[in-house]
Amino acid sequence: MNAQETKEPKVGLVLSGGGAKGFAHIGALKIIDSLGIKIDYIAGTSMGAIIGSLYATGYSGQQLEDLFNTVDFEELINDEFPRKTKSFYERENSEKYAVTLPFENFKINLPSGLSRGQNVYNLLYQLMLPVNDVRDFEELPIPFFCVATNIETGESLILDKGRLAEAVTASGALPSIFQPVVIGDKILIDGGVTNNFPIEELRSKGMDIIIGVDVQDDLRDRESLKTAPEILIQISNFRTINAMKDKVPLADIYIKPDIANFSVLSFNEGEDIIANGEVAARKNLEALNAIKDSQTTPTNRPLLKIVDSIKIKSITLDGNEKYTRAYLLGKLKLRGNETLSYEDFKRRINNLIATNNFETFRYQLAPTDSINQYRLKGQIRESEATTFLKLGIHYDALYKSAILANITKKRLLFNNDLAALDIILGDNSRFNFDYFIDKGFYISLGLKSSYNQFNKNINPQLVLGEISPLLGDLNRVDAKLQDFTNQIYLQTLFRKDFFLRLGGEHKRLKITSETLFSENQEDDFTFENTDYISLFGKLKYDSYSHPFFPKRGVYFSGDFHWYVGASDFNTDFRPFSIAKADIGYAFSFSKRLAFKTETSGGFKIGDNSTNTLAFALGGYANNFINNFYSFYGYDFIDITGDSFVKACFTLDYEWLNKHHILLAANYANVEDRLFDTGNWLTSPDYSGYALGYSLETFLGPLEARYTYSPETGEDYWFFNLGFWF
Repeated sequence: MNAQETKEPKVGLVLSGGGAKGFAHIGALKIIDSLGIKIDYIAGTSMGAIIGSLYATGYSGQQLEDLFNTVDFEELINDEFPRKTKSFYERENSEKYAVTLPFENFKINLPSGLSRGQNVYNLLYQLMLPVNDVRDFEELPIPFFCVATNIETGESLILDKGRLAEAVTASGALPSIFQPVVIGDKILIDGGVTNNFPIEELRSKGMDIIIGVDVQDDLRDRESLKTAPEILIQISNFRTINAMKDKVPLADIYIKPDIANFSVLSFNEGEDIIANGEVAARKNLEALNAIKDSQTTPTNRPLLKIVDSIKIKSITLDGNEKYTRAYLLGKLKLRGNETLSYEDFKRRINNLIATNNFETFRYQLAPTDSINQYRLKGQIRESEATTFLKLGIHYDALYKSAILANITKKRLLFNNDLAALDIILGDNSRFNFDYFIDKGFYISLGLKSSYNQFNKNINPQLVLGEISPLLGDLNRVDAKLQDFTNQIYLQTLFRKDFFLRLGGEHKRLKITSETLFSENQEDDFTFENTDYISLFGKLKYDSYSHPFFPKRGVYFSGDFHWYVGASDFNTDFRPFSIAKADIGYAFSFSKRLAFKTETSGGFKIGDNSTNTLAFALGGYANNFINNFYSFYGYDFIDITGDSFVKACFTLDYEWLNKHHILLAANYANVEDRLFDTGNWLTSPDYSGYALGYSLETFLGPLEARYTYSPETGEDYWFFNLGFWF
């Protein structure tokens, strides 16, 4: 027997693209591993490139399944950054607007993709650190290449050199979902657009036997084509399905998992898709065993350790033009000779991306002579868009229906400033204007101006005081409140989620009513029409994991206003101060069950002649102004006094993803000079309970809450739709 006859056949593996359906590749790899088959070369496109490259790096099919079961794919694909990576301003953006669109030159533009792919790159780079120094993909533990498409020429490109994480990210840049990836002078998108099953290219690498795993859709019949998206998907599949007629016969073993009931975005059904991949591979056991028998030594794939900590020796940043190195390092919060967990490293990278001032941050970790020590080399691509149109809708029981349109301009006067104007139209039209020069941990300067108004039946003591002769038998008075507030302030950050703000405020407060009449019967009765001047300080800390349904974190907000002047309407004005604080803590019993406890309190110091800035409790809302607070079991502005203490306890059960059942109880003591009398320590005078259901939508929470108070025997329903503004 000669050497030619005893030579082992070269075995290639080609994996097609298919989004979430590509999980079936993992199932097929598990069967290949179980047989001990050696793979000599791997080719892949899109999700096939991602799975194939990780297998080529050294991960087994079982390890890939374990890994992907721990990934939050919604967060990964949507580039959802944890709340704590965002500045206070970026948090307000993501928690206020439903839609954000570039708006350059008064023209609405659509983004090139819903996601920048930063989270995908972060994950792939971490997993590929064991082969970080490889620049020729033939030198990987298993030689590999993937396919991408040049969006300018329509050319199909073989990516077999360069940086592995970057190449694979480009191959999987699904149009409309991910932004194109720039490598060198080329703009690349998903390779499936031009070559979703690169079997000819793999054969040219000298492969004798090719195993092909195909997770592409077949053409659907008329019964399955009911909607425009389904028809568009069918049209886009024409070319790839037609091309497969010639490609399928080229595979020596063709594995076609049953993925008809799944879509490219069925990431939450990964376990079922992997199982279908295993089933399809087992149908080819005879042919796979023949390959195993032709190989003299079975392959055993040991567990590959994922790098979980690194040391950054030095930092080099390129590509920044408008933003200084100091600004970038301030957002990254990185310095040389620092050891940190890889999860912390990714969070710091996302601190920068979450500013939305940058399209991408592609980084490399160049190894040094020390183990797990690297030089960070970052390539910044700054965002060209500086003007944005943002939209939102909302309904609640206080402000009623509202539509929000916002114009935000970054770099208006300086490279690190922004201006934002909210116009709110609806039952109670309002506006907000913000201008902020962001100096991060240094002293920043801000300007705010806002106008709010609403009509509501309120407790008359808020506007008349406890001893007013006008009270009579009034239990409620119909009032229209108008508030125009302007602030100028200085702000500094102690850390990303902790700021101190000091400034001055002008407030014009007007409260009128049609219930009571002045001597001139043609006019509404005016309770308040005063300009107030105050100095204020605000200290805020917020580490909540979610603004509305936190599962962990701490919240603190302390506010002190010293009112030093007022216009002539308030003839009895003498200076006074108002201090208040809110403290919250959230923790989880399990993945689904969380508990939040909140405590609030406030008091007035000095003159008691001004009632309209007193504390008022009742109703349910998150967009209150002045010193109004929610309180279950009572209507809006139902309980008033110049001081109060309140506690609220909320149990949140997320029984389905983004579906919340809430049970809440709140208790309070409210009266004038509460802390002087010592009654704040007594059993609560007011209590209320709530049962609610909330659904997280792209517009914001959709909520219904039933509330009841045993003191009054009354109950109230509160409904809310959309982010609060």
